[in-house]
Amino acid sequence: MTKIDDVARLAGVSTATVSRALRGLPTVSAATRRRVLAAAEQLQYAVSPSASRLAGGRTGTVAVVVPRITRWFFGTVVESVEEFLHQSGYDLLLYNLGGREQTRQRVLRTASLHKRVDAVILVATPLRPADVAALTKLDIPGVTISSGSGVPGWPCVRIDDVAAARTATRHLLDLGHTRIAHISGDPDDELAFTTHLDRRRGYQEALRAAGLRPDPGLDVESQFTIDGGNRAAAELLARGEPPTAIFAACDEMAMGAMTALRDAGLRVPQDVSVIGIDDHDLAGVLGLSTIAQPAAEQGLLAARILLDPLGARSADPYAGQVPQPRTDGDQPAAPVILPTRLVVRESTAPPRAH
Repeated sequence: MTKIDDVARLAGVSTATVSRALRGLPTVSAATRRRVLAAAEQLQYAVSPSASRLAGGRTGTVAVVVPRITRWFFGTVVESVEEFLHQSGYDLLLYNLGGREQTRQRVLRTASLHKRVDAVILVATPLRPADVAALTKLDIPGVTISSGSGVPGWPCVRIDDVAAARTATRHLLDLGHTRIAHISGDPDDELAFTTHLDRRRGYQEALRAAGLRPDPGLDVESQFTIDGGNRAAAELLARGEPPTAIFAACDEMAMGAMTALRDAGLRVPQDVSVIGIDDHDLAGVLGLSTIAQPAAEQGLLAARILLDPLGARSADPYAGQVPQPRTDGDQPAAPVILPTRLVVRESTAPPRAH
């Protein structure tokens, strides 16, 4: 059986050069590549992925870190990343932090990633200064998705959360609502990081642009879950006069709010309109109006950006369509922002005439 060493010997190069030449990396000259390809063809050598990785000093594995894998957004992103990595000949090593501080520190601040992976994707993972320092020290490629903080030199793929929230609130305003409540993220929830701040900002900007003053009594904080939305909506109703519309910071919160409204004998949208952000798989089933964000596309694009420096080749749905992020000295790379869109369904309507 022909080995990579045989090809290297016949071509007069190192095994690492054979690996790079057979993978089409740009670091090999055209003349050397032709010599390696000729030797491989003469010896009828079929490239072995594992041998190629060893020759290049790589593991063939990419780490993906998520706060909680059970949530819709994280699961959708991870599935799309895994598919792209699979097509490119890479494996995925999943780290689910699960709200455990010990796990967080072990993954982000210790040597658990060192020499185990070729690159890292952080999905909506808030970073502290010690985390950033440890990840920078790894000196491997990385990408963040939907992150409020970054690592110097690492690109970020995300949506514009402020603009998405403005669009959601403006939709309710255009319908004629003026008493619009907001269910925001709990700052103590590790899933909220800066997303809840950006979406609250967009909500408030839309109100002010319409000549309305944001009412703190119509702003409730809760977890990014169905139960969190349920409890937040119940709290809103307990405060007195109910709003005529609710903008929830995510679809799962919106779903919980719809349940609380029904439990209180209120109809959606006849009594209270509800809108969220995500376009969760269940949003269409429940008739939930929402701001659709391309969760799967964020994962695909992040994987594509990440694998480019590693010399991977795969079917690329974004080839030539998305600009490469640029770095500015030691600052995080400028983000690539994907568009969102308003999806109007049955949960929003003009306010009921009194």
